[in-house]
Amino acid sequence: MEPARHGRISKQGRGETRQVLVEAAWQAARTAGPLRAFHQRVAARRGGNVATVAVARKLAVIAWQMLSRGQDYAFARPSLTREKIRKLELATGAERQKGRRIGVWATKEQHRLDKELAAQAEIAYRRLVQDWQPAIKGTGAAPGRASCGPSSDQAARQETAPTPAL
Repeated sequence: MEPARHGRISKQGRGETRQVLVEAAWQAARTAGPLRAFHQRVAARRGGNVATVAVARKLAVIAWQMLSRGQDYAFARPSLTREKIRKLELATGAERQKGRRIGVWATKEQHRLDKELAAQAEIAYRRLVQDWQPAIKGTGAAPGRASCGPSSDQAARQETAPTPAL
């Protein structure tokens, strides 16, 4: 494992791939979800262009992990995914089923619920990052996590049992 590198991104790899990843990062930064929250967090510190490249890199890592593990994206919007898959099927020559509803096309209510789900994922990501941040500079405890006094938990109140004499 090599040490972390800071600075400019490398120009290794195909330029078209980098271009597609950056365009996808622009779209991810405009769409509700954890990637938008990540973009906004990095942009606040380092600027918009650096944040876009960071999201592009994160997209590449996510794609690699999904392909190597055979998993779906955890924050996918189900109705949009179904519609996109059906459009791809039709584009590749799948049989059209005129006049029959096959349950692929989502209603406006389903789209609204998908957007709500994405917004909740974004809020969860922001909460997670907020818990990483120290409450006061110089302390390692996350806000609301550090003990301010004696705990009322059962484990904290346990007393040591006297050791039997041998």
